[in-house]
Amino acid sequence: MARTAQPAALKLLKGRGDGKDSGDRPVNVGPAFRRIAPNPPSWLSTEAKAEWKRVVPGLTRLSILKEEDRAILAAYCETWSTFVDAIRQQHREGLTIDAKQGTLPHPAVGIARNAGRELRSFAAHFGLTPSSEQALARGADDGGEDDNPFA
Repeated sequence: MARTAQPAALKLLKGRGDGKDSGDRPVNVGPAFRRIAPNPPSWLSTEAKAEWKRVVPGLTRLSILKEEDRAILAAYCETWSTFVDAIRQQHREGLTIDAKQGTLPHPAVGIARNAGRELRSFAAHFGLTPSSEQALARGADDGGEDDNPFA
């Protein structure tokens, strides 16, 4: 599985200073986007708005958000909302349904599973999973294998 490239600001957090990552490799800071949090879209669901309010302050402190991240952040938050809705439905209605063919998995089970997969993918882009956070702390691979003889 290929690693997701991480924002330069996250690579530098645990780096050696002077623009170097933890492996003493120079970090390409990329284009000079203004590092400010985007405003949430007005159409976010209630649960998605709550998730936006939960994650944006921390991501802003790390200086990784930019206004152009609005769409991917909204997708992450709405995916979280879908996951929560599906889990709540499972809690109310159970994991299975009775059908003509017999007992089948509740449709919410598949919805939660798919949303969970998408959620992990979106979250990794922002360093919001334990494994992506650890990769950031180690100075995650920036695709510059030629600079690292041990890669």
